Amino acid sequence: MPKVVVFHAGKEEYALPIENVVSIEKVEEIRAIPHLPPFVLGLVKVRGELIPVLDLGNILYNTPAIAEKGMFLLVVQTKTMQVGLVVTEAKEILEVPDESITNVGLLAYSKTTYFSGIINLEDSLLTQIDPDVLVESLEGIKEIKDYVDEQKTHQN
Repeated sequence: MPKVVVFHAGKEEYALPIENVVSIEKVEEIRAIPHLPPFVLGLVKVRGELIPVLDLGNILYNTPAIAEKGMFLLVVQTKTMQVGLVVTEAKEILEVPDESITNVGLLAYSKTTYFSGIINLEDSLLTQIDPDVLVESLEGIKEIKDYVDEQKTHQN
């Protein structure tokens, strides 16, 4: 059975495949970088690794994350790069029976191609996100990756 990390972003619960999640961190100081897209809050160092911090609430709902106490950073490895996703709550790790995952018609909608399915549980519905597709779909991600790579070069 696949395992997922369940978290809150906006008013909904979402899930990411456990194999993509490197760690779950408390949000520390994020170094803002001017002129980046509104969904990029800045850069942060996690275990010596410089990663861009993406505001999942902004990406999903066009609603910027309010810097509340207790925000979490899901450090996620994608094919493109490692990123930090700011979420309001990282709830649990669940084993999900294959039969509870369904594909949805919204997957065909061009703005939500990163939704890989709906997980139908007894007491809730979770939207599963494909982090590779999510990061690839973001405007300006190549430039952000180039900037992070450049910063890493300067550190060494």
